[in-house]
Amino acid sequence: MRGRLALLVAATTSLILVAFLVPLALLVRTVAEDRALHAANVDAQSFSSLLATADPEVIRLAVERVNLSDDHQLTIFLPDGTTVGEPAERTESVDLALRGHTFTADVDGGMELLVNAQDSTGEQAAVRAHVPAEVLHRGVDRAVLILVLLAVVLLAVSALVADRLATSLVRPTTQLAAVSHRLARGELQARADPAGPKELRDVGLALNHLAGQIETLLQQERETVADISHRLRTPLTALKLEAEGLRSPEEARRVEGLVEELERAVSEVIQDARGRSGGDGQTAARVACDAAQVVSERVRFWSVLAEDTERHVELDLAPGPLLVRVSPGDLVAAVDALLGNVFAHTEEGTSFAVRLRPAPEGGAVLVVADAGTGFGGVNTGRHVLDRGNSKGGSTGLGLDIARRTAEASGGGMSLGASGWGGAQITVRLGPPDPD
Repeated sequence: MRGRLALLVAATTSLILVAFLVPLALLVRTVAEDRALHAANVDAQSFSSLLATADPEVIRLAVERVNLSDDHQLTIFLPDGTTVGEPAERTESVDLALRGHTFTADVDGGMELLVNAQDSTGEQAAVRAHVPAEVLHRGVDRAVLILVLLAVVLLAVSALVADRLATSLVRPTTQLAAVSHRLARGELQARADPAGPKELRDVGLALNHLAGQIETLLQQERETVADISHRLRTPLTALKLEAEGLRSPEEARRVEGLVEELERAVSEVIQDARGRSGGDGQTAARVACDAAQVVSERVRFWSVLAEDTERHVELDLAPGPLLVRVSPGDLVAAVDALLGNVFAHTEEGTSFAVRLRPAPEGGAVLVVADAGTGFGGVNTGRHVLDRGNSKGGSTGLGLDIARRTAEASGGGMSLGASGWGGAQITVRLGPPDPD
């Protein structure tokens, strides 16, 4: 922007200078010619008067004196055909002057001024003043050079002023952009210093107000997270105590395991929310986990429920390590969301498959397929993955959790039909960041 403003001002100034200086240079040339011709005309007119009163010898001496002292050369054409002064041919222009005309004409090497005159006998004569080209244009080159130097100086000054003006506009804009990037990185204490024109100062104040509002909202979110932590811990503890009182030890252990799993999930959600809303301005640490290990653990957990509901599970899990750019907690939540959807939206006894394989470009590809009714005719486009969009009476968050996890890793998620005719969800997980 700074360069473009300077270029615009330079171009505009150049056009103005050309429009002003070119006519001025032509005017200087014309004035120089007029000055030289005027001096020649004064001498020619004076000799036209002298011819009527002076004798030829006086006229000859006067012409020689003028030719020696002035820049132009005089020639007097007498009625008898003789000439006095600078030798010159008798041209058609001279004949025209002898017939009573006074005029100027261009000739090789300059211009000539012809004035009609009469001698003491009343016969027609002519006075010719020849002005060389160097006399006509004397001082013009120097004046043009001065005008060119003046144009260069004015152009440089305008470019300097334009650069200063552009800097006064660009610097506040750049600072606003830098503050915006810092806020995007989580540095919520970053504030803009309103500077520059009124419009940019208004933008800076609005950005500071927005940052303050964001910080306030995140503070409220942290308080809400703390409140959720307090509210959930108590019923979970009570549920755990109730599970310990079950008569069947095996049933008690199973329920206790489920309660502990729920408590772990709640703790991870709370920690994740606190981490996202901390607003400490620190760059998030690089995350990675072994997808093979995490998926194997979650499949083992869900396989117990699969046995209880008489579901056949097909597994095709690549051996680890299979590193992906996802935290263990996020990958656990994504796998649980996908497998939980199978149990929630298919009938008991419905088979499902879990496949995990390395991706050619790095990372891993997780596929969860079932033998249910699929997506029930619902379009499997992007809107199905939108947060809160559900056609089956659920919250609509499961697929969105898996999608956001995949996209955060640098991968993606797609929906389709399985070989059984049911639903198939493919999650592509990106490789971890290089060290």
